[in-house]
Amino acid sequence: MGELERRQHWQEVYAKRAENEVSWFQERPEISLDLIAKSGVAKSAPVIDIGAGASRLIDLLIAGGFSDVSVLDIAESALAKTRARLGERARAVNWIVADITAWTPPRRYRLWHDRAVLHFLTAVEDRAAYRKTLIAALEPGGSAIISTFALDGPERCSGLPVMRYSGETLAAELGGEFRLIETVSEDHRTPAGAIQRFQFSRLQRI
Repeated sequence: MGELERRQHWQEVYAKRAENEVSWFQERPEISLDLIAKSGVAKSAPVIDIGAGASRLIDLLIAGGFSDVSVLDIAESALAKTRARLGERARAVNWIVADITAWTPPRRYRLWHDRAVLHFLTAVEDRAAYRKTLIAALEPGGSAIISTFALDGPERCSGLPVMRYSGETLAAELGGEFRLIETVSEDHRTPAGAIQRFQFSRLQRI
């Protein structure tokens, strides 16, 4: 799937469904918040949420005192939902509409958060582009928190095939510039009541 196809697919997903109707919706992303806290990132440090969609994570980061936050998503329709939800607080966020495989980071970040973008990149060249962007964007010593479907998780999501990872296979995919710190499993209950097995890995940029 090319960039234009990806953009159209996700634009349609968010245009047709409410934010709490997509399978990955979480009212409060507890594991992400816990791993961000464990990373020790300062609240004044630059952080970015990749594939943020209409996630509630950004609301909670702002409420928690983070002052340099960016969100990136390929779908403008997704980010529009979040901007509308945040209201005046949206001014505190740097909004980026981009395909992660074609994005050139304008700066470096201390923390990179990705819940369920990487696992949609099934083509080798797209995963290589993701890795190149991650290396360019994340400061040495910075933290990457990346969530994907686990090895026993679904094989498809939102009509698309996905890759599945353990913490170890994810670290191997990202290469020697990253050290795996910890992995946490999650049985995510979708709004429809299904259970999906995820893994969250916290890695450090060497």
